[in-house]
Amino acid sequence: MNPSSLYDVAIVGGGVAGLCLSIQLARENYKVILFEKEKYPFHKVCGEYVSMESWNFLESLGVPLSEWKLPHIRRLLLSSPSGLSSGHDLPLGGFGVSRYTLDNYLAKLARASGVELRESTKVDHVEFAQDTFHVYSGSAKYSARLTCGAFGKRSNLDVKLKRGFVQKKPGKLNNYIAVKYHIRANLPSDQIALHNFENGYSGISQVEDNKYCLCYMTTAANLQNCNNQITQLEKNIVRQNPFLNSIFEEAVFLYDTPVTIAQISFDKKSPLENHLLMSGDAAGMVTPLCGNGMSMAMHGSKIAYIEIDRYLQGKITRFEMESAYQDKWNNTFHARMVAGRSIQKLFGKRRVTDVFLRTMKILPGVATSLIKKT
Repeated sequence: MNPSSLYDVAIVGGGVAGLCLSIQLARENYKVILFEKEKYPFHKVCGEYVSMESWNFLESLGVPLSEWKLPHIRRLLLSSPSGLSSGHDLPLGGFGVSRYTLDNYLAKLARASGVELRESTKVDHVEFAQDTFHVYSGSAKYSARLTCGAFGKRSNLDVKLKRGFVQKKPGKLNNYIAVKYHIRANLPSDQIALHNFENGYSGISQVEDNKYCLCYMTTAANLQNCNNQITQLEKNIVRQNPFLNSIFEEAVFLYDTPVTIAQISFDKKSPLENHLLMSGDAAGMVTPLCGNGMSMAMHGSKIAYIEIDRYLQGKITRFEMESAYQDKWNNTFHARMVAGRSIQKLFGKRRVTDVFLRTMKILPGVATSLIKKT
């Protein structure tokens, strides 16, 4: 092997987690290559809400959030399929920004930092042999001391790696579909709304340029029962929630077709697979009712960067790096993931959701506690 062709780190997936990790590593003069199957900028299914804990981190990377005049989100509105609603303050709050804008800017920062960014490049296989990773894309082969998986909610690599969640039969946590629109609407700019419908829920909040992100998730069974037609799904199920029906009636939809994704799983994943450090949704997906998936991706990239840096400097062994990363990832996110899965079971059913929202109204401390946990 030609030493000059050996990368320090290869990253598979150019979403928030992969891009943030690549920038941190490249700025420490590590040789980094990042593979993204799409070409920037592009739309991605995502709730596009970021909690304020990530503001300073993004600005430290060079993202000019203050200049973008983004909406600051301070309120949460929850509604049941029947239209019962409950509003609450968000103690930390957040801001809205589209993945189209954020990922594209992070990609520019990555290139400027020295990352070798391979767009429109699908990774077919990753293997680990003799303390070196080999990444295969078509007829090309790339070698690296470390490889990180940041390839999102589901990938062909999950299948190749025989990860546990892809081996399971379809169930309550591992067979969802998601749909995203950008719309113009007369809605509060400081509010994120989570509207429930039968076996699903929709998140709506403002992003840049006075647009709103409307993203909903439901079971694959719901779509199948509607002849696999999104328009029929929306008419027969999604719009049975009065809030959502009003939005679909009055909003201006900005694109001809929505962005969609299928076979989403919220089953437990491992942050380490065959020596690959997983980050973002590849390490574990938080349910939308808990939000903060983008902030978790950024925070996870910081954890990965610290341990990778220690390893590449020769301060710790590969085993120590992998163990430390798994421990820190689980200590940081495990409780939130468990809380998310538990809370999700309380929503999407008319009676159960109604009871839960009435309880939150009577006992606002319960709502505050759940918000803080997630």
